[in-house]
Amino acid sequence: MLDNKKISEFISNKRKQLGMTQAEVAEKLKISFQAVSKWENGTLPNLEILVELAKILNTTVDEILVGRDKNNETFSYSKAGVDISYTDAIKKEMAVYLKTDNERVLNGVGPFASLYDIGFLNIEDPILVLKSEEPGSKQKLAMEYGYSESICHDMINHLVNDIAVMGAKPLAVLDTIVCGKAEKETIKSFVKGISEACQENECNLVGGETSIQPDVVSSGLYILTSSIAGIVSRSNVIDGTDIHEGDIVLAIASNGLHTNGYTLVRLLMEKMPQIKLDKIGGETFIEQIMKPHTPYYKSIKSLFPDSSVHGMAHITGGGIEGNLGRIIPNGLCAEIYLDQIKPLPIFSYIKAVGNIDETEMLSTFNCGVGMIVVVERQHAKRVEELIKKHYDCYEIGKIEAGSKKVIFKNHITW
Repeated sequence: MLDNKKISEFISNKRKQLGMTQAEVAEKLKISFQAVSKWENGTLPNLEILVELAKILNTTVDEILVGRDKNNETFSYSKAGVDISYTDAIKKEMAVYLKTDNERVLNGVGPFASLYDIGFLNIEDPILVLKSEEPGSKQKLAMEYGYSESICHDMINHLVNDIAVMGAKPLAVLDTIVCGKAEKETIKSFVKGISEACQENECNLVGGETSIQPDVVSSGLYILTSSIAGIVSRSNVIDGTDIHEGDIVLAIASNGLHTNGYTLVRLLMEKMPQIKLDKIGGETFIEQIMKPHTPYYKSIKSLFPDSSVHGMAHITGGGIEGNLGRIIPNGLCAEIYLDQIKPLPIFSYIKAVGNIDETEMLSTFNCGVGMIVVVERQHAKRVEELIKKHYDCYEIGKIEAGSKKVIFKNHITW
């Protein structure tokens, strides 16, 4: 329990020891001196301002909240850069985003680990599908341009897509936030974004870790990662083993770069900074490249289980060839007709301003194809129409006998 009187006396004494007036403290904090006066008369400062107040008073948030110097210790965790009281307060605010009505989530914030009931009576011979993900160098741009919440949707959508292509139902997500300094509003926006993205994908954020590492990560820098557990019946796993000659290859449209190709994009921005404000399709370059990764689970979950769906590939780093090739059985080849692909304007723009050849574009970006479904020929139109209820879907190839997993024919109309 916080002792308001001790805290107010501590703030007042610290100010006086430093020979500062209330007005001088207020000026440094860019607030009214009446606010400082209220603090010294029993009103607690807002959590957001405690870190800066502690710096001005040459103390720590921890010491302000307990209302005393901690035995004048020379060394402390707080002075090393980690304020336990402040981080505990942040964790309490995170808790609201982890609340759920899902009865399978058996505990909340506080315990050492999260508990999740995986008893599914309708899933025979269940298999857990596990995956970890981070949003790559896109998260650096997200912090620079104010997309901290949006980047969380990128991470979770990418994560769920990766297990959904195996026929899995997403269950629970754990996140990790590593930073040099814990900034309350930023961390809250991360947890909010991750939680909302999980809800959109019909799963739950059940816990995770916020790690403050001032000597490892620079102040203002954040590193995000997350892990997911999904579930599928062993007999319904989609892994490409059922793909056979004559199957049709369907493309599901992307909405942009998703989470791949950003190292090249950042190089272009460094060499040609003026492109940041260029308009492509009515949006600035920054708005185009920061669109969050498309969430495909709702558009494909109706296909589970569907024996006519023989394989699915999430098109991420490595492009169509690098990802579709992962599920094509030996002795078969996916013939992709590039002239059938519908490239988005942002890809045509990047290709033009960077003078990038088609081969490089195809190996770096999704070029408008965010996911691929390989389906039995006689069911291709039905599957296409189901997906079209959510996203554009169209045929781009077929499966033939061959020694190379993927071959491209013709060229994209850029």
